[in-house]
Amino acid sequence: MQDANPPAARIGLIGLGNLGASLANNLIGHGVDLVVRDLDEARVGEFVARGARRAASPREMAQACEFVITCLPSPAASAAVVEGPNGLLEGLAPGKVWLEMSTTDAAEVRRLADKVAATGATALECPVSGGCHRAASGNISIFAGGPRAAFERALPVLKILGHQILHTGELGSASMLKVLTNYLCTAHLVALAEALTTAKVLGLDMNTTYEGIRISSGNSFVHETESQVILNGSRDINFTMDLVVKDVGLFDRLAAEHGVPLELSPLVLAIFQDGVARYGGREHSPNIIRRYEEPCGVKVLGTGFPATMVDELPKAPGVEVVPNRG
Repeated sequence: MQDANPPAARIGLIGLGNLGASLANNLIGHGVDLVVRDLDEARVGEFVARGARRAASPREMAQACEFVITCLPSPAASAAVVEGPNGLLEGLAPGKVWLEMSTTDAAEVRRLADKVAATGATALECPVSGGCHRAASGNISIFAGGPRAAFERALPVLKILGHQILHTGELGSASMLKVLTNYLCTAHLVALAEALTTAKVLGLDMNTTYEGIRISSGNSFVHETESQVILNGSRDINFTMDLVVKDVGLFDRLAAEHGVPLELSPLVLAIFQDGVARYGGREHSPNIIRRYEEPCGVKVLGTGFPATMVDELPKAPGVEVVPNRG
């Protein structure tokens, strides 16, 4: 449903992949004056047909918009959009805000933010967490790092895109927290792949196994989402193995740079690197379970599970999450 009072600012969005398209859908649904750009012109055309405008370059978008959102697959892609030829830096100016919603490297986002600040504009990093199904409903969680004043200015936009919004502190803090949570998600996924395969080999009923985990202390958000698409057989969670390797690699490198002697993270990363070598980088990430199914000669399936996750809940109002400090 269109918002009766959409933000007056024109908003640009670069990157219309699985996540970016969901963000764009929510902005259009709230009546936002939206400008879009993506390397896939067919995808751009879909949004133009629904009322969005097309930007010929990042520079043109930055010149036309008060807020510019990037939602891209890698730090290198973000750097190219920001500082490449006809990039955002050539169009940003005082009063404009760049919102980096990609999962990226904390040092890299600070480096680009310094260049953005030199134009007089402001940068915020705003990675999201909760899955594409919650991005589609507008109920995803958002971490926001950067100046408090810029956060408050962007908050009406973030409230359209997400439900729980956490100001994490200075620039870089949101990216660090994001890769930490993605690592935890991946560790849960690998543990579930092992547990579900073992249950299958033991002859347990898989629907009963799902419910047993769900009502137990072993439950997790990952189980309630990714286990369902595993048991359906689609294994489609809108996330791929190459992205897992990128995200866990960012976490692993961040910890190593600060002298944290990790043991589990390098193992989880190696498991997914092996998954990429076996099945390809664009394989659905839950299909890491194949590394366990294939040696055992089993297929881990249940009945009645969905092929993809859909958030059945209506859009909840966006709210700032304030940490409890006693």
